[in-house]
This record gives sequence, C-alpha cells and structure tokens, in this order.
Amino acid sequence: MRKYEVMYILRSDVEQENVQAIVDKFNAIITNGGGEIEKTDIIGKRRLAYEINKARDGIYVLVNFSAPVEVIAELDRVMKIADEVIRTLIVKDVA
Repeated sequence: MRKYEVMYILRSDVEQENVQAIVDKFNAIITNGGGEIEKTDIIGKRRLAYEINKARDGIYVLVNFSAPVEVIAELDRVMKIADEVIRTLIVKDVA
C-alpha cells in the first residue's frame, strides 16, 4: 500500500454536522477498501483564492492515508459526483 494525501473543499453552506457526515463517508470508502487512515484534519472555512461556481468560501479537509490503488479510483469517482464537493486533489505522499 502506498501513502496518499487528499485535500478536498466542501461548499461553505454545508452545516457542521453534515460536514462530519461527509468526511466519515469518504473515510469509510478508504477503510472499506482496505486502507488505513493516518490523520484527518478538518481545517475549516477559508476564503478561496478565486471564485469557483460563484462560491468565495469553502470548508477545507485534509486526509493522510495508506491504501491500494483501486481505492484511489473509487474515492476520486465518488468525490467527483458529490454535490457538496467543490474541488479535490489526491497526491502520493513522498515524505
């Protein structure tokens, strides 16, 4: 298993209890696929560098984990179809 890091931005109008539910849903995809979550950090609401779909703010979430390659494809697919997610970025962790 390789180490990965995913950062995603949720819409700022999502309520706090829904934010935790969304984070748990994405973390469940990782663990159900045989991955291990090392750290989940809900950074919070921040101003975006530029406007995305008429949104100026977003809730940033950073997750460090180890997982097989198949999990990455499924996680990316689910994040792309989720209405709450504005942007995602999954990278291999080289550290």
